[in-house]
Amino acid sequence: MASMKNIWIQSLIITVFVFVSMYGVNKLTDLKLFTAFDVIGQALKDFQLTDYAFSQIRPDPLVDERIVVVNIGNMSRRELAQQIGFINQYKPKVIGVDVLLSCEGGLRDSVSCPALLDTLGNLMLASAIEEAGNVVLAEKLLQTDSLSRFDSDIADSLEYADPIFRINSKDGFVSLPTEATYQEDVKLCRTVWPKYDVKGTRELAFSTQIAMQYDSVKTKKYLERNNDEEIVNFRGNIEVLQLRIKSLKTSETGTSNYPTMFYSVDVGQLERGEVLGEIFKDHIVIMGFLGEYLGDPSWNDKFFTPLNKKVAGRANPDMFGVVVHANVVAMILNEDYINELPDWILIFIAFVICTLTVALLIVIDHALPTWFDALSFFVQVVIILILMLVIIQAFAIRSLKLDLSLTLAVTALVGPCYDIFKSLQNEYIKRFTKPKIEVLKNN
Repeated sequence: MASMKNIWIQSLIITVFVFVSMYGVNKLTDLKLFTAFDVIGQALKDFQLTDYAFSQIRPDPLVDERIVVVNIGNMSRRELAQQIGFINQYKPKVIGVDVLLSCEGGLRDSVSCPALLDTLGNLMLASAIEEAGNVVLAEKLLQTDSLSRFDSDIADSLEYADPIFRINSKDGFVSLPTEATYQEDVKLCRTVWPKYDVKGTRELAFSTQIAMQYDSVKTKKYLERNNDEEIVNFRGNIEVLQLRIKSLKTSETGTSNYPTMFYSVDVGQLERGEVLGEIFKDHIVIMGFLGEYLGDPSWNDKFFTPLNKKVAGRANPDMFGVVVHANVVAMILNEDYINELPDWILIFIAFVICTLTVALLIVIDHALPTWFDALSFFVQVVIILILMLVIIQAFAIRSLKLDLSLTLAVTALVGPCYDIFKSLQNEYIKRFTKPKIEVLKNN
């Protein structure tokens, strides 16, 4: 058997060869030559191993009674004013309104913006916001035409609420990094922008602004993490409050795999006296669209999240945008973040595991050459399964997202690359190294 020194030298050389081969394969797949044949890849392209931990392994969350989600359906501004006034009499700490109180595109005429026709309703809403004094309104990140020509994902402007509403409120952008171009597109939500720089001005996200009004100390700690994008630590969906009973039962009819995290109140339940107003006192109330009624299968402002019952090949979105914001607020207040390792550590892990795997294959090749093919395949499968288990458990237990995709990729390539390298090495020896008998004749 070769000496340990030679084994480690050969292992390092083959590991470099594996990484070079992986780079070549990556460039080849960038050409999309095999897209038409990649049916499984297309179905699983949005799947991550941590989704399994999100939806299957982690313990059930406790209901966060500090946050109540209120469905506003398709309320007019007049009705929204009445709803805010009703809630405000119970003295909530913060009221977030997840609806854009503006005229889309800045077209302020009655045809493009029918809401302008209800002058009294607008005045009522402005008065309700002023009287509450603790309202956070939604704004939206936008691109100017000059920037959109460059096909950039960067936002350089904002669509604010109308001045009549904004003057007596805070605001935060509700835009989420979903990679969807249009509202009707499939929207997969994993992360959120805690803040966004718009022409040199720091703008806070809707969820960040709500948390800031409730607990500025914890929110400042959140911002001090200084992540451009924060992975949302989704904990749960909504449950309905009915007839003054705070039900803790898990809903089995939804598309989300998690039980109740937030109580929700439907349109009209407040006026009908079906909910105790005390649930709002000193709490956070987030008002937004949950369908025309609770349980409405509408896809409007609805997202796919890691809590979806189908972790791959998803069919139906599982969470409304207002509940996504509620999850982010809960994450901030609980300081329950998902952490990631720096890229250089992930590359180092991949290199070390690849080198150790190659060294093990060399030992097997020298000691049991007859069984090499079977044992090398077995070793690769075992290592990949262990890595997958580590990824899931690290996420489920420590809220640490180990992106070991590079490690998994090089581990899968070790066997084929080892065989290719050995063949090239043998061919080199055959072509460029003179046989011993020929050397003796020449001498």
